Amino acid sequence: MVTLLDTRARSEKLRHPEKAKRPDTPVMRKPDWIRVKAPGSTGYRKTASIIREHGLHTVCEEAGCPNIGECWEKKHATMMIMGDTCTRACAFCNVKTGMPEPLDRDEPWKVADSVAKLGLEHVVITSVDRDDLPDGGAAHFAAVIREIRKQSPGTTIEILTPDFLRKDGALETVIEARPDVFNHNLETVPSLYLTIRPGSRYFVSLRLLQKTKELDPSVFTKSGIMVGLGEERNEVLQLMDDLRSADVDFLTIGQYLQPTRKHAAIDRFVTPDEFASYEKMAYGKGFLMVSSSPLTRSSHHAGEDFAKMRAAREALLAHA
Repeated sequence: MVTLLDTRARSEKLRHPEKAKRPDTPVMRKPDWIRVKAPGSTGYRKTASIIREHGLHTVCEEAGCPNIGECWEKKHATMMIMGDTCTRACAFCNVKTGMPEPLDRDEPWKVADSVAKLGLEHVVITSVDRDDLPDGGAAHFAAVIREIRKQSPGTTIEILTPDFLRKDGALETVIEARPDVFNHNLETVPSLYLTIRPGSRYFVSLRLLQKTKELDPSVFTKSGIMVGLGEERNEVLQLMDDLRSADVDFLTIGQYLQPTRKHAAIDRFVTPDEFASYEKMAYGKGFLMVSSSPLTRSSHHAGEDFAKMRAAREALLAHA
């Protein structure tokens, strides 16, 4: 079966020459439980048409998400703002690295218009890292949120942000725009940061999530990790405790899939039973919502999961 990731891998050398210096690593054969069909439905093509019409980028495409066919068929898309070029080069990520273009000042309107045309009840907005900008792109995030509120006041908004490393005041700017969900992914356990996420710092990311709750206790916070990179089970459980100490509401856990031979190698494929065990442990630690499966990604089923998370909080408050 040909998958989207297989197709993207063949063109990787041409699309991302900046990653050519990374040594080749073996690409493991995927087990049956993680294979997906290549996209091509009518709904998929309609979503793609709206995205192309506005010249927008999506993390669905740039990161080679295996769920793109399912999500786009349902008119779900994760908009990636501030361009398609990241200032960092994480070993797991398929987004190209380099010096980004200047911000498109019309992008907030373009994103909001796409959201309105797709009729989205819940939208996820993410971005590349923009370390070149004084505020890391925080004001641009806020402008996108405000424009969506203007054009689609009934749409709930989830943002998946960078860590805004050394960008004082950036988080405050974003939170003042009142997103419904603030998501920032830890991506992996602390022991793997130097090799997997070298431009970031584990406790900076953790503090970002904690500070979000301090600034606005009503906002839902969310974080996610990949497994299969060489982490130990006890490290994952400790990460869960760290997130709960930061009062994070929602945890996602998914299988790492190596985009190309130039990216970090897969250590192993985690079984569905292990994912189910992680989910059970996470709920036991107090998360309002947990999504743990081989194909789980940060924005997969985001709207449905948001509704479940909101209901879980209301139930807790009702029994308080």
